Amino acid sequence: MTFLPAVIRAEYRDGYRIHLTFNDHSEKTVDFRLWLDGPVFEPLRDLDYFRRFFLDGCTVVWPNGADVAPETLYEQQGVQEAA
Repeated sequence: MTFLPAVIRAEYRDGYRIHLTFNDHSEKTVDFRLWLDGPVFEPLRDLDYFRRFFLDGCTVVWPNGADVAPETLYEQQGVQEAA
């Protein structure tokens, strides 16, 4: 069976960055600016709205239904966090 990643924890960092923990206990901080194009993601450009994310269906979701597949997040290169 192939590993199916799931986000089990998400913490806001700054800007459009969210620190994610996956079900294999790996962690990374992902910059979501990559996905802020298109009508469903338009509201997320407002940082106050962006920070309203929550976990649902094993990934990060926003109140308008916008989400990014957990396997996409898992494969995304993480960004370095400031010390």
